[in-house]
Amino acid sequence: MSTIMTMRGFLTSSPGAPSTAVTSIGVACAAALVLPLLSLPAAAAPARPSEARAPGGTRSLPLAPLTRERVLGTAPEQGLYRPSGEHFSLVGVVWDDPDAELHGSVQVRTRSATTRKWSGWQDIETHNGDHGADPGTAERDARRVRGATAPLWVGDSDGVDVRVRGVGGGARGGHAAELEPPLPSGLRLELVDPGEEAPPEGSPADVPRTGLHMDAARAASAVNMDIAGFGVLEIPALGRPATEQELARLAGPVAAKPYIGPRPRIVTRRGWGADESLRERGFVYTKKVKAAFVHHTASGNKYTCAQAPSVIRGIYRYHVTGMGWRDLGYNFLIDKCGTIYEGRAGGVAKAVLGAHTRGFNSDSTGIAVIGSYGATKPPGAAVTAVARLTAWKLGLYGADPRGKTYLTSGGGNLYPKGKNVRLNVISGHRDGFATECPGKRLYAKLGTARSSAARYQGR
Repeated sequence: MSTIMTMRGFLTSSPGAPSTAVTSIGVACAAALVLPLLSLPAAAAPARPSEARAPGGTRSLPLAPLTRERVLGTAPEQGLYRPSGEHFSLVGVVWDDPDAELHGSVQVRTRSATTRKWSGWQDIETHNGDHGADPGTAERDARRVRGATAPLWVGDSDGVDVRVRGVGGGARGGHAAELEPPLPSGLRLELVDPGEEAPPEGSPADVPRTGLHMDAARAASAVNMDIAGFGVLEIPALGRPATEQELARLAGPVAAKPYIGPRPRIVTRRGWGADESLRERGFVYTKKVKAAFVHHTASGNKYTCAQAPSVIRGIYRYHVTGMGWRDLGYNFLIDKCGTIYEGRAGGVAKAVLGAHTRGFNSDSTGIAVIGSYGATKPPGAAVTAVARLTAWKLGLYGADPRGKTYLTSGGGNLYPKGKNVRLNVISGHRDGFATECPGKRLYAKLGTARSSAARYQGR
């Protein structure tokens, strides 16, 4: 217990409060005392052509009724058709009220910017309210927060056709008083361009464009300086002895041999090309990490591992500019090849408060496997990466991957606010909220992840 308490003082900024905001300016100033200003990084890591990326952007387009008037017995329907002239790789639909549910279906087809051919119709997951900040928190109650579908990765596209259709008939039994729920107001299509993945050879390094961006980029790198160099593109893997030495440095001497998995390789936010000017300044922390919730992004499986950084940039932009969150919701992401990526900013070894499991974000970390795993079996490399990451991350806080823990609900559709809930230390999203996430095929692999993580910890 003393070890955990000692670590908490180092791994979070304020151990006495459930969540504490730390200004990025303060972190950046501390970093500036140690290293020169971040023009990204002359000494910290060699520049690579993949570092230089176009900044990307988002087009938010209002949907319109597809019929002039609602006819009794037919469902409401809205949509948008843009056959050309756009540039995007990820799509989603948002609406004004984050508490409103979209009762119906969302389908999209897109035109490839390469082949100029249209895809078939694809379904977008409409039940996405189970992700997000806890009720009553500043992030959840911000006026800019919107309701939204899951994002869908469609690849490099320049045309789009979307249709949103409400459920069932226009009325139940012909009675006007029993109309089906209407579609949410303010439906908009988000077309997300994550930025160039491979810029022309000889492009300049990704130098921050403004002073604000420079401060934010510096701060995002500085919070990882407890375990990595400033401005690195990736945090390298460590063997078990080196990981135990690092834990002793972070936590102080321990009486017994610690249970912690070797630190895995983690691609930093700078490594996957995060535009730090998008997110809110500062970082928010919880007290500790008692559990890990496993998710899937529900963004589809039609991506290559080389495209994974682009997918993450797209999800990040969708979470912030489309849904109105302070930052990317997940603490970590894992692609189908097993590469681990830093998610929400604040430091990979620290107890960063995420927005991934509504009601259970405090004292937990959220890990999302990129893809949709309801009907598709998750790759073995991704399941192994979940085990390796949890063995290390949970080991920092003395948690047993095979064990149980108690978390206090912040409010949701399974447990009321304030209820003390006993959960697996490695849980699926559906264990804390009534949802399909992380998909039944990935959920079925969590037992394997638990036993493997415990073995990596030396248990």
